[in-house]
Amino acid sequence: MSEDSVVERVAGRVVVLRGADVDTDRIMPARFLKAVTFEGLEQHLFADDRAANRARGDVHPLDEAAAGGAKILLVNSNFGCGSSREHAPQALFRWGFRAIVAESFAEIFAGNSLTIGLVCVTVPADVMATLMQDAGVKVLTIDLRAQTLAVPGVALWPITLPEASRMAWLSGEWDATALLLADYDEVAKVDARLPYLRTTSRNA
Repeated sequence: MSEDSVVERVAGRVVVLRGADVDTDRIMPARFLKAVTFEGLEQHLFADDRAANRARGDVHPLDEAAAGGAKILLVNSNFGCGSSREHAPQALFRWGFRAIVAESFAEIFAGNSLTIGLVCVTVPADVMATLMQDAGVKVLTIDLRAQTLAVPGVALWPITLPEASRMAWLSGEWDATALLLADYDEVAKVDARLPYLRTTSRNA
């Protein structure tokens, strides 16, 4: 397994997005799902919410100057609920987020995030309230091996995530493509044993 697939920690600046039950339709509105690939989805992340903020004369958290280059998103409970569209985590990842800290996640959203390299961890509601209310919280460090979330030099809290997911991050086994490439000789052997692939090749 490539060392590039191993994820032990994520550190970076944060964006705070308040509100429970943020569903995938809000994260990625349905009208942007027409593309064949996921390229460019980040341009439409929270498109309707951001437009509504602008109409009110407000600034959406993603449009604040400090949001540029942020790696970690702080959210409340049941994040990613609604439809199972994988475009939602894809857009978040392509925007630049590498981790989401929530009070809880919709299970399918968390699973889709794992498969693309977007870390999802949870903290209790009181910890999240502290993180969101403290204007001094600009940078966080998530340590998957120690299972902690830290404001460097200030505070340390425990995080939770499914143990299977944690081990997948620490071993690199979340990366299905890397797993295939790590044992490509075996892939080639299976390919050679499948007669319908040979038939398709001859008929091409």
